Amino acid sequence: MLGENFVYFFTVQGFFMGIIFGVLKSLDAEGLLTYTFFITIFFYLFSHIIISLYYKTLTGKSQFFPRDLHEKELDLIVQEINKREKLIDSACKITDAAIKINSQNVAKT
Repeated sequence: MLGENFVYFFTVQGFFMGIIFGVLKSLDAEGLLTYTFFITIFFYLFSHIIISLYYKTLTGKSQFFPRDLHEKELDLIVQEINKREKLIDSACKITDAAIKINSQNVAKT
């Protein structure tokens, strides 16, 4: 989700929570508007804080990515997959040969 979409979503959630809280706690229209305004502003500012922390940690982690280690591990995984594919191909060839011999034996009887 994009950062601005998160801010929009969180602000709307704060607005509705402000309306609900205002209806439950206020006795007049001014109180309803006050609760709604302050709770919406809180959610708006809180979402900006969360987004700023997210982007700060996101850029901090990308600097310490051990690329060489991951490439070596991925190369080993690819080699293992190739070995297993060869094993499966040989098993398929043996199975096909067995089916062919079996069908020839059934045709003779």
